[in-house]
Amino acid sequence: MRSLSELTHTDDPAYPLIQEWLAEARNPVTLLPRDAGRAEAELQLCQVSTRSVMGAVVYETGGILIDNGWLRILGSGSERLPRGLGSWNLGRTLSEAGAAAPYLLIADDAAGGYFAVNGGGLAAPPGHVCYLAPDTLEWEDCELAYSDFLYWTFCGDLHMFYQNCRWQGWQDDAARLGGDDTYSFFPFLWTKEGQDINRVERRIVPVAEHYAAMLDIRQQIT
Repeated sequence: MRSLSELTHTDDPAYPLIQEWLAEARNPVTLLPRDAGRAEAELQLCQVSTRSVMGAVVYETGGILIDNGWLRILGSGSERLPRGLGSWNLGRTLSEAGAAAPYLLIADDAAGGYFAVNGGGLAAPPGHVCYLAPDTLEWEDCELAYSDFLYWTFCGDLHMFYQNCRWQGWQDDAARLGGDDTYSFFPFLWTKEGQDINRVERRIVPVAEHYAAMLDIRQQIT
């Protein structure tokens, strides 16, 4: 376990790079305010340096909202996005602070999709970001490292990526969705009956409940 001082004292912090990307952003991006105490605790849980982009997101932000809340990137936690990256993973992918994890959950979206950095437990190169897609129930390799993923959320074509998972009026629905919630659909989007997202029922559910249900369903059908 590295100390907070070891994690934060660096001659080459990554946060200025994130601010440069923010100036280039083509998608709506909101950096949420941090609480210093929470930021320190979350950084120590994650054991990542602020020299890394991930460490800078955790330590310098309460999280990041993309497209008015459609995509939520975990930081240290805030009023609009209560989950911190370290505490969200603890008990899910992390057994304890600093432990090796098969993957690390880093972001999720209003459609019930989850992004994770592969730690060796997913069918992708280590360090690649993978997406657990609600319309396939498969972990898909995004072929991006964390820093590239973050830049993509700022500047990439999210409309194309989410073309099968956005419904009419999604903008308003995403904007009023709480950071601890997501949308659940019935019939499920990965079934034949659920392929048209505008014809399925949707309801707001706690994201912790939704994630656990996704894993249970995957286990049952694989």
